[in-house]
Amino acid sequence: MKRVVTILAAACATAAAITAVSVAGSSTAGHGMSMGNEGSRTASNQLAIQLQASRLATAKYATNLDRAKKDGYGVITQMIPDMGWHFMNPQITGFDVTKPAILVYGKHGSSWQLVAYEWVFPSKPAKQPLPGATYGSFGAACHYKDGTFVFQSDQSACATKSPQSSAAFNFWHPDLVTLHVWAWYPNPSGVFSGMNPLMHPFNAG
Repeated sequence: MKRVVTILAAACATAAAITAVSVAGSSTAGHGMSMGNEGSRTASNQLAIQLQASRLATAKYATNLDRAKKDGYGVITQMIPDMGWHFMNPQITGFDVTKPAILVYGKHGSSWQLVAYEWVFPSKPAKQPLPGATYGSFGAACHYKDGTFVFQSDQSACATKSPQSSAAFNFWHPDLVTLHVWAWYPNPSGVFSGMNPLMHPFNAG
């Protein structure tokens, strides 16, 4: 147990450093500011502090998917290449960086590793939930109990069973705005990028 705690502590420290560098770099590249810009440094520091709090709150899930499931997270997608498996807790609403609505995992054989979080919104938030946040999108879709899904613009078009696996229907959602945060795994594309090229080894499951 002591070794696991030590590993998690080291992972948190490393991820915090990666976050600070990633956000600073993306801010300067996206807005033409120098690395010495005070506003950029402040935003980076604020984000690093918030993500440190989120990692401490979710460390119990880092390599323990069973714990996440016991706490209410259920599968909503299987492996999306360069992204991960998504597990959602329907009891979590609103935005709280220490309580992600969706946990994103990578999988090697029978081992699971938490890599990112995700939140979804019906439209782009008027105020950024996190400093420097950027967004993606996910089309309207029918989701099934085993994590398979089919894009459909209307719930009435959802089949009662998954066309891929025959799993039972779970839920439908309209078009969504997404916010990914790579809090537990480095992403050279940026902490808020939807895709992560370093997830290639997980794509085969």
